Amino acid sequence: MVLRNNWCFIVFVFCLVSCQNSTSIFDDSHVFRYNEHSNITSLDPAFAKDQRNIWAVNQLYNGLVQFDDSLQVKPSIAKNWNISEDGKVYTFLLRDDVYFHRHALFGIDSTRIVTATDFEYSFHRLLDNNVASPGAWVLQNVKSFSAITDTVFRIELKQTFPPFLGLLAMKYCSVVSKEAIEHFGDEYRSNPIGTGPFQFKLWVENTKLIFRKNQHYFEMDHNGNQLPFLEAVAITFLPDKQSEFLQFIQGNLDFMKSLDASYKDDIITLDGLLQSKYHETIHMETGSYLNTEYLGIYLDHEDKTTSNKLLRKAINFGFDRKKMVKYLRNGIGTPAINGFIPSGLPSFNNIEGYSYNPEIARKLIQLYKEETGVKTPSITITTNNNYLDLCEFIQRELQYIGLNVTIDVIPPSSLRQGKATGKFSIFRASWIADYPDAENYLSLFYSKNFTPNGPNYTHFKNIEFDELYEKSISIVNSSERFKLYQKMDSILIDEAPIIPLYYDQVIRFSQKNIRGLGINPLDMLDLRTVFKLE
Repeated sequence: MVLRNNWCFIVFVFCLVSCQNSTSIFDDSHVFRYNEHSNITSLDPAFAKDQRNIWAVNQLYNGLVQFDDSLQVKPSIAKNWNISEDGKVYTFLLRDDVYFHRHALFGIDSTRIVTATDFEYSFHRLLDNNVASPGAWVLQNVKSFSAITDTVFRIELKQTFPPFLGLLAMKYCSVVSKEAIEHFGDEYRSNPIGTGPFQFKLWVENTKLIFRKNQHYFEMDHNGNQLPFLEAVAITFLPDKQSEFLQFIQGNLDFMKSLDASYKDDIITLDGLLQSKYHETIHMETGSYLNTEYLGIYLDHEDKTTSNKLLRKAINFGFDRKKMVKYLRNGIGTPAINGFIPSGLPSFNNIEGYSYNPEIARKLIQLYKEETGVKTPSITITTNNNYLDLCEFIQRELQYIGLNVTIDVIPPSSLRQGKATGKFSIFRASWIADYPDAENYLSLFYSKNFTPNGPNYTHFKNIEFDELYEKSISIVNSSERFKLYQKMDSILIDEAPIIPLYYDQVIRFSQKNIRGLGINPLDMLDLRTVFKLE
């Protein structure tokens, strides 16, 4: 009852705000409602690090380019671009009809056109040490950038880097106005002014966040209709996933993204299908997700047990990934039997990884015993509560091949910190792509990226791998680059610095009257073309 009343209050406040600021009065049928149980920390694109922030920021801002649902780079504020033959110089031609959201800061006209100078300012701000944006790394390979004219923006790289366009599609690279940043200062996080399909209206932190339709948005759909179709977006912050699920089932939310253990069996079958009782009211959609879930092995750990490749391979052969995904994930996910690069990327080619083979696993354990003199090899897997069931399943499976497994459960923050500092010999981890290129995954194993200065949490070092990696990032031709990626993935399989578990899937639940939502391997929420049937 409290939840229901809270929701009614949110709708009331929303309607009150809308009526005060617009001549159009609309009902709930034009509002898209979803819950963000992890809360949102900032609406500043310079801090769009986590999905919770990225989803909100994506409704408010645009960059030079954007991804479509097939992860192809498409125009946004830049209507086209040219790349030099050596792959180092990118020249963008900007649209001349993109305006910042209306605000008194822009004077008598209450808005102004976005120019190349705004991108120059936004990129300098991203690199500003005083801002301390976690996205500054996106421009680490950039030598220079400048506004050539109001509609021409040029970027020169230090060296060729083929995935660079994909980096520019990240929300870090959104355009912001100098006027707004200077006026609001540190308060810009809660007073955003962008160019996106929706504009900021109200934020009561930990309670609700409301965006209104940008009446002057520059994009049309393929039929020439003005976007967006919705009048507003309303986001709540119920921290409990079970409460979120109940609100969705009752029709008080239009969309739900998560699959939590507390309700997964109620809503989907063991085969990953929607339960029949919801067929008339709920739509479910799944698709590839650029997220590999795995166990990482810190090769420089003082406990030298896992530095032995025989043992690492035995672990990889020693548990049934297919059974794990079916019974613990209700079929949501693909068993990771093809390497570290996930399905959904164009360079994925079904290379042979590790399938369940307890006989091979036992032989490898026996060889390990003979080589080391250890009678009963023991390992410790460090995880958090969210993945305890997976680790306990692996623990039971590995006992059958003669391996003693201890599970250490710690808070997520402690796991992140310990993983970065080499505290754990084996740790549960996941890697969600920042941009859709396998280089983003393979960089985790480049020796110059050792933590804490980079994402190489395993401290894996292989001369051949490093040479292939360095060669790959200098090759513009995609097919040639993909072949090198596949060779590197094969090296990872052979050396086994990680234990791939499964390639995750995007899963989306929506009410039956929602149209135009779409799904993509980056799990980006794009509400431009969404509408609700009456």
